Amino acid sequence: MLRESLNDLSAFVAVARAGSFTKAAAQIGVSQPALSQTVRALEARLGIRLLARTTRSVSATEAGQRLLKAVGPRFDEIEAGLVDLAEIRGKPAGTIRITADEHAARTILWPALRRVLPDHPEIKVETIVDYGLTDIVAEGIDAGVRLGGTVAKDMAAVRISPDMRMAAVAAPSYLADRPIPRRPEELTDHSCITLRQPTHGGLYAWEFEKGGRNVRVWVEGQLVFNTVSLIQEAALGGFGIAYLSQDQVQACLDDGRLVRVLDDWCPPFSGYHLYYPSRSRPSPAFALLVEALRYRS
Repeated sequence: MLRESLNDLSAFVAVARAGSFTKAAAQIGVSQPALSQTVRALEARLGIRLLARTTRSVSATEAGQRLLKAVGPRFDEIEAGLVDLAEIRGKPAGTIRITADEHAARTILWPALRRVLPDHPEIKVETIVDYGLTDIVAEGIDAGVRLGGTVAKDMAAVRISPDMRMAAVAAPSYLADRPIPRRPEELTDHSCITLRQPTHGGLYAWEFEKGGRNVRVWVEGQLVFNTVSLIQEAALGGFGIAYLSQDQVQACLDDGRLVRVLDDWCPPFSGYHLYYPSRSRPSPAFALLVEALRYRS
């Protein structure tokens, strides 16, 4: 009975914190129907409703908030105790969840994981590719990757890449019979290949800077993707102008498959940083990964 109650309470805490059965189920590795049934069984056993459910959201009732306040920190203490045991054992272990955009996941996270994981089989890493500004605390994620200027002040941040530049690029075939844009505003006369941010659903506005002047341009075109790799493929195919990180397209620039436009409007900016709650106590596994990712100029 005690084990069953602990499992049910743990499931409730996960849902209440995530605000979603779907997200909580993904975090703890069970199916959404099974998790829903578990929480309903707990409510039936206690004789009180803990979660208010709508078609769009899940939130704790007053009773649920009281229960979460009472038991949530206890589960955190248990998890911290397990981390302490891992430290005594001397072998980093556990699951780390990280969110990053596709470019950072492929060029920074994956190379580090490829170096570290073979020597530490008890570490598991889940990478969530997301272009939005994810609330890692609400989503139950250990860390995220963002450009330096977008990291919240209450987060610890570790630089994991050098400074970066963006590049507006197009295939020579696209520019052959079209005027080359000299100012960002002229992009509205072109077909631009755009990125839709999955988290917020909006199209990414292209940002430029020159001589202290900042310009944001809402561009349009035939193609919209939610992944940058397809944007590059479309640019190579001559479907329009793309706006991507320079390192992603450098090889195509070097061999002439793509050419830059608005180069003088794309100054360097702060690169990627790994961020996580500043008050959290990093586990040995997380600390190991941070050091593997840390940028050393």
